Amino acid sequence: MKAFGALHDASLAQGALDPKTKELIALGIAITVRCDGCISYHVHDALKAGATKEEIAETVSVSILMGGGPSVVYGIEAMQALSQYLEVGV
Repeated sequence: MKAFGALHDASLAQGALDPKTKELIALGIAITVRCDGCISYHVHDALKAGATKEEIAETVSVSILMGGGPSVVYGIEAMQALSQYLEVGV
């Protein structure tokens, strides 16, 4: 797990893409691969990286485009997580 943590940190660090963009990409992938825990984690971290509600909603939309019907269910989960995080002020 320590090695995965290091990979995570290195992958999401500032580079050619900023951390916010990388978190939105990670969220899109989480939705299309149907990973509940990943969705919540990356919605949270996208918000902390400065993503707006609109940017997250567009990420969900593109994920549904690429992932088809099943991604609708997981896209809804992402929007629910977003609402919950915004309620507590993340």
